[in-house]
Amino acid sequence: MTSTAQPLLTSDYDYHLPENLIARRPLDKRSSSRLLYVADGECQDLQFTDLLDLLHAGDLLVLNDTKVMKARLHGQKATGGAVEVLVERILPSTADTPANRALCHVRSSRSPKAGQMLSLADGQITAEVLGRQDNLFILSFAKPILADLDKYGQMPIPPYFERDADSMDDERYQTVFHNPTKSASVAAPTASLHFDQSLLDKLRDKGVKIAFVTLHVGAGTFAPVKTDNLSEHIMHAEYAHLPAGTAAAINQTKAAGGRVIAVGTTVTRTLETAHLHRIDGQLSEFAGDTQIFIYPPYEFGVVDCLLTNFHLPKSTLLMLVSAFAGVDTIKDAYAHAIAQQYRFFSYGDAMFLKCQKKCLIVN
Repeated sequence: MTSTAQPLLTSDYDYHLPENLIARRPLDKRSSSRLLYVADGECQDLQFTDLLDLLHAGDLLVLNDTKVMKARLHGQKATGGAVEVLVERILPSTADTPANRALCHVRSSRSPKAGQMLSLADGQITAEVLGRQDNLFILSFAKPILADLDKYGQMPIPPYFERDADSMDDERYQTVFHNPTKSASVAAPTASLHFDQSLLDKLRDKGVKIAFVTLHVGAGTFAPVKTDNLSEHIMHAEYAHLPAGTAAAINQTKAAGGRVIAVGTTVTRTLETAHLHRIDGQLSEFAGDTQIFIYPPYEFGVVDCLLTNFHLPKSTLLMLVSAFAGVDTIKDAYAHAIAQQYRFFSYGDAMFLKCQKKCLIVN
C-alpha cells in the first residue's frame, strides 16, 4: 500500500493551497460536489453522484452518525473581558459530580483562573472555571449544558471559514443521517456532508449495504502536527463506538467477498481501532476512547476503500490518507485537484480512494 521508505517528517505532508480554493460555504445541493476518483495511480474527474457507479451490490458503506453540537459560546469574564468558549466534551456524571461539567477551549486576552465565573450567551449561561486538564479548561455550568447549547450556542464551523456561523450552517454542517441522541461532536464528519437522502436511497436500491459507527469529532481534527518527527506526536482522544450489528455486517461482507467503504477519516479510525481489539480474527463491538494515529507505513486491517474530503496541510488526516493510498499517490492527487480547481476542506469536494490491496481482517 506504501513504499518501504516512508517520510516521517511533518514537513513531508505540507503543500501550498491557493486561498480561493478553500470552500467557505457549501454548494446549493449536497450531492452536487465533484469527486476525484483515484485508482492505480490515476486520477479521474467525476461528480459525487457517480458514486453510484463506483459502488457495487454487496459493498458495505460505513457512515458516522454523530451529531454536531452548537458548541461555541461568547460572553464575558467577571472582570469584563471578552471570552469565547468551545465545548470539547461534556463529562459524564458520577456519584460525586453532576452532568454539568465539560472540557472546553477558552479564548480570551488573559486565561481565566480557577474560581472565576463566566457569563455566556448574554447571561443565559453561567460557568465556573474549575481548573485545567492539559490544554483544556474544566468548566462547571449551572445546569446540564446540552439543551442550552442547542438553544444559545453557535455551530462550531472551522476557523478557516473566516466568518461567523449562520442559520445555513445549522443545517449544512450536519449530516442528513445524524442520530439526534448522539450530540457530542464539535466538527462534522465532512465526507458525509455530500450525501442527501435521495443518493442514500439509490445506493440501497442498488444493493449497497449501509451501516453506522459513532465517533465524536474533537477540535483537534483541525490542529496541525507541531512536532518535526511524526513518531513524537501525541494524538488527541475521541470517543468511538462500533456497534455489534455493524461489526457483524463487516464480518459478513468480508466473508462474502464484498468491500468495506469507510466514509471519512473518522469512520476509518473507528474501524481500525476496533481491528486492534478483534477476537479470533473477527470484529466485535468496541466502545471507548481512541487515540490511534495512522500514518505511513500503517497496514490497514478493515477498510478497503475510503471516501474523504481534501485535508489541511500537515494534518493527521492528510497523513492517514497518505498511509492508505501511498504518499506519492496523494501528492499527485492533491496537485491534480489544485490544478483542476477542486474545492477544499469541510465544505469542499470529495475524493474516492480505491483499495490498493484486499483487507481480510485476519492478519
